[in-house]
Amino acid sequence: MNNGFLVTTTGYIEGGHIRKYIDVVSCNVVMGTNIFSDIAASFRDILGGRSASYKEQLEEAYEGVMEELVEKARQVGANALVGVKIDFDEISGGNKSMFMVSAVGTACDVCFD
Repeated sequence: MNNGFLVTTTGYIEGGHIRKYIDVVSCNVVMGTNIFSDIAASFRDILGGRSASYKEQLEEAYEGVMEELVEKARQVGANALVGVKIDFDEISGGNKSMFMVSAVGTACDVCFD
């Protein structure tokens, strides 16, 4: 749950009943990487291991997209999101790279009997 707001990747709510499917909501968060992250990642690419700076940026983008998705669902009167799908992409070109996190889900009204 996200502050009393139920979010699930499944198409159903165990123990609950979907009274109404309200709308499909989606959002994207795009974040640029900085030169220090790129340098650190290039060393990790050569030496092996995880890039902590990229990991932190991806986590920040994920949190941002989820907050925005929940807010959009609340704005249409939903108390839950079902069937949530999240996609991570890299946008690069011209020696620059950015991360894009996209999310989509079905906003619905759920009751628990």
